[in-house]
Amino acid sequence: MQKKLGIVITDGVGFRNFMLSNFMQEVSLQFDILIIYSGLPKSAYETKLPSNIEIKELEVFTESKLTWFFRKWKEVAHLQKYQTFYGMKDNLVSGYPKNNSPRSLLVKSIYLFTRFIHSDASISLAEKLQFLSFSDHRITQSYIKLLKEDQPSHVFFTHQRPPFLAPFLIAAKQLKLPTSTFIFSWDNLASKGRMLGTFDHFLVWSDLMKAELLYFYPRVKEEDVKVVGTPQFEPYVMPKYETSKEDFLKKFQLETTKKVICYSCADVSIGKNDPVVITAIANAIRSKAINSQVQLLVRTSPAEDDSRFKAIREAFPEIVWNVPKWTLTRENHAESWSQRVPSEEDIKDLRAILEYVALNVNMCSTMSLDFMLFNKPVINTVFGNEA
Repeated sequence: MQKKLGIVITDGVGFRNFMLSNFMQEVSLQFDILIIYSGLPKSAYETKLPSNIEIKELEVFTESKLTWFFRKWKEVAHLQKYQTFYGMKDNLVSGYPKNNSPRSLLVKSIYLFTRFIHSDASISLAEKLQFLSFSDHRITQSYIKLLKEDQPSHVFFTHQRPPFLAPFLIAAKQLKLPTSTFIFSWDNLASKGRMLGTFDHFLVWSDLMKAELLYFYPRVKEEDVKVVGTPQFEPYVMPKYETSKEDFLKKFQLETTKKVICYSCADVSIGKNDPVVITAIANAIRSKAINSQVQLLVRTSPAEDDSRFKAIREAFPEIVWNVPKWTLTRENHAESWSQRVPSEEDIKDLRAILEYVALNVNMCSTMSLDFMLFNKPVINTVFGNEA
């Protein structure tokens, strides 16, 4: 009997981690057939793949109002239950509606009753009702048909959170196919809210993440959680992505006699203060408050374009910009940012920045880890106030 693995890739970062690393080449040696169930358009896969890998584009699922309600209940209850954790509390507070539209009033009512009812049993009930609400949906049934035809030995999700993948999970469960998920990032468990559903097995970066998973999901068994590291940093040790310092300086037109400070941005949803920090650094360089010959390179977030920095570009023409070369593959999507796909050129650019700049500044994002891997000092900023 052939060993057949189904791999669910949902977004651009998952594409980067699992398509642009050596993951596919390695896993293709362990299985007879690999099927990529893609939440991205099939046209995004230009990378040459081993012959035993097939790509199947998933039809995009859009939640009904009822499904949305049950999911929101589940997610807010999870945040209420664990709000003593800073990240959970922050998401809970920032997610509270600022107006009184019909949808906002509904969310406020969810906040109200989950303040008092947020037990693990109530969260499980909300998830059960959420899954029940789309179990007969046309797309859910098409997923069941697809998996029944393919009969993968195992279905591996490369991200644990996107709600539009919940029907694919229930399809696998109905067919009694074993499922696993990779916990997408180091901070997801303690700050990003509830997973899309209940998987059979979990793959995490570290022992700390394993402990967090068992704490936040008490129904998960310890033997079902494996510490495996992450492919996120693998491209940094792959020769194909290396760049010489000379080529790096030339590409970004950087001065060879000055050290480089890199400010790496978040997206606008969490990085509204990016312009404030960039302006502060640029002014410090201009006024010589920084007691060294330095220049500033700003890398924007791959999740968005650089349009919000137009005023800063004009005010500080000396700033060098790296706008990640990620292509938006689809706009009509519930999470359009997730449909941005990276290029190999961008990984080369990022790796060169990590290797050759002298200092990184960011707002405590995962980029801190990237720079630390290259033994670079990192400053995490705390700018702003309640306003």
